[in-house]
Amino acid sequence: MMEDREKRSVLEALLFLSGEPITLSTIGNVIELPEAEIKRLMDELMAEYKERNAGLLIVEIANGYQMVTNPEYAQWVRKLKSTNVLMRLSFPALETLAIVAYKQPIIKAEIEELRGVNSEGVIKTLLDRRLIKIMGRKEAPGKPLLYGTTREFLQYFGLKDLTELPTLKDLIREEAA
Repeated sequence: MMEDREKRSVLEALLFLSGEPITLSTIGNVIELPEAEIKRLMDELMAEYKERNAGLLIVEIANGYQMVTNPEYAQWVRKLKSTNVLMRLSFPALETLAIVAYKQPIIKAEIEELRGVNSEGVIKTLLDRRLIKIMGRKEAPGKPLLYGTTREFLQYFGLKDLTELPTLKDLIREEAA
């Protein structure tokens, strides 16, 4: 039988790992505890985080619980996020990502035709970073995988949706300015 301290630690691990709101019933299915006990433990954890004014907080949101950064430290979080995030992607990765964003759904062969080089490694990197995803298979010989952008892609570039991508005219105008 686990002690409360250990149960709270398990809850912390689940919250940290999930990255999105997790419901009492989902937690209950994982750690096999009654929802009332999980609720009590969550309330204790939330109070503990709030009391020590930690960099992270546990909040009740969207019918579940989520670990979030403490708004009190938002200026540093914003500063980290703004430190030239695009530099984390290589030029080949950005080039491939642009091709996928504008031509999706697109297969690897079409990307490679546009780039003129093998793109397997770059595609794997973009999939690993969840900036692109497999959208299905093309009805063609060999049924090649179709790639498209993800919600993370939109978040990464601060876009509401794909219609906010600049057009070729916008890019030419910016270059001329």
